[in-house]
Amino acid sequence: MVSIKNEKDIECLRKAGKIVVDALNLVRDNIRPGVDTLTLDMKAEKLIADSGARPAFKGYTVPGVPKPFPGTLCISINDEVVHGIPSEDRVLEEGDIVSIDVGVRIDGFYGDAAYTFPVGRISPEREALLKVTRECLERAISVAREGATLGDVGHAVESWAAPRGYGIVRNYAGHGIGRNLHEAPQIPNFGVPGRGITLKKGMSLAIEPMIMTGKEEVRTLKDRWTVVTADGSDAAHFEKTIVITGNDPEVITPWE
Repeated sequence: MVSIKNEKDIECLRKAGKIVVDALNLVRDNIRPGVDTLTLDMKAEKLIADSGARPAFKGYTVPGVPKPFPGTLCISINDEVVHGIPSEDRVLEEGDIVSIDVGVRIDGFYGDAAYTFPVGRISPEREALLKVTRECLERAISVAREGATLGDVGHAVESWAAPRGYGIVRNYAGHGIGRNLHEAPQIPNFGVPGRGITLKKGMSLAIEPMIMTGKEEVRTLKDRWTVVTADGSDAAHFEKTIVITGNDPEVITPWE
């Protein structure tokens, strides 16, 4: 069931969203060749704790996966799509692209956002992937208005990425968010205009295009968490949490 948030709920979402953005900004300022991903994770965890919140992902469990997610951040590099595990053995190199997904919980509400950062100078192909994926998110948010449908949102992503030769991750989707990290509805990055549930004022949604330079198949590594492109192609991931209003959607995690 899709939950509708009142103004008090939305204020709590804003508070969580601000901490998420602060964490992304902290990571952005520390990403460079030679840094390991566990260091980034620890810095983000300290910021979140100092803000009075707790990490949403650390200890998160999924049916069928024996071990909870061990990190504060999901850190996914190059061909890793989502759910990459921070590690002192994963050292960033010049030219990498690294997707940082942050979730927090405070006052009973969650915030969630993601950004794919370049590490130093990256190739034109990777620059283009990041540009198109971010444009997919912007286009999806622009149509996420009261009276639109989930099909409209998904179509905004698909109709921008696919004609440009990019693959769309179809196995994973955006989601509602509020008192739970993942709520109804699921928000696929593909769809038919006019199809699916109608968006209503007070809905809170985490929209997150995941786009690949290669084919659309993905696989999960032996750690049971990290999702990679099956053909080894690059992937990018951008995400913002929004609230549907009577006008333009309000962006709860307004990273720039």
